[in-house]
Amino acid sequence: MLRTMKAIAAAAGLALASGAALGDDRYEGDGDYDFAPVVNVEPLRHQVRVSEPVRECWQEANYASDRPFSSNHVGATLLGSAIGIALGNQVGHGRGKDVARVAGAVIGGAIGHNVSVDRERQEYSDGGRSYERCDVRYRDSYEERIDGYRVTYEYAGRQYVTRMPYDPGERIRVRVAVTPT
Repeated sequence: MLRTMKAIAAAAGLALASGAALGDDRYEGDGDYDFAPVVNVEPLRHQVRVSEPVRECWQEANYASDRPFSSNHVGATLLGSAIGIALGNQVGHGRGKDVARVAGAVIGGAIGHNVSVDRERQEYSDGGRSYERCDVRYRDSYEERIDGYRVTYEYAGRQYVTRMPYDPGERIRVRVAVTPT
């Protein structure tokens, strides 16, 4: 029990001694350190370009192609050709029947194509179809950012200037080196 009390007393004494050592503004090491009052702090600013992605959307009308073999009209053209072949098969005998089938296919295909094109034009004249299209564009803006601080401090009657990454406040810690002359 006595041994435990001595250990606790020793630990408390060490804790108090180390706290007193840390409370001192000066300490030994690679030179002596002291605190100097800060006279002026000037932020060092620079401009930075910031690119922000912006999604822009708009309505766009979809106009179909009027080419003869447009994929929009293939189904109607084939259906018209099939009907034309069936009707041509009812006309003529022998070689005349073959000619009637070919003529029916061509005429039926042309009629089917024209009906499909007319229907599509009528849809667009009644308001048509519109689709939403979107694109991502970048909007640039410029911001002013602080790159560091130009700090002027005074020590031993002289003023010094240094650059720091942060604002040191009212005082700055300085290293004091004393060398013989």
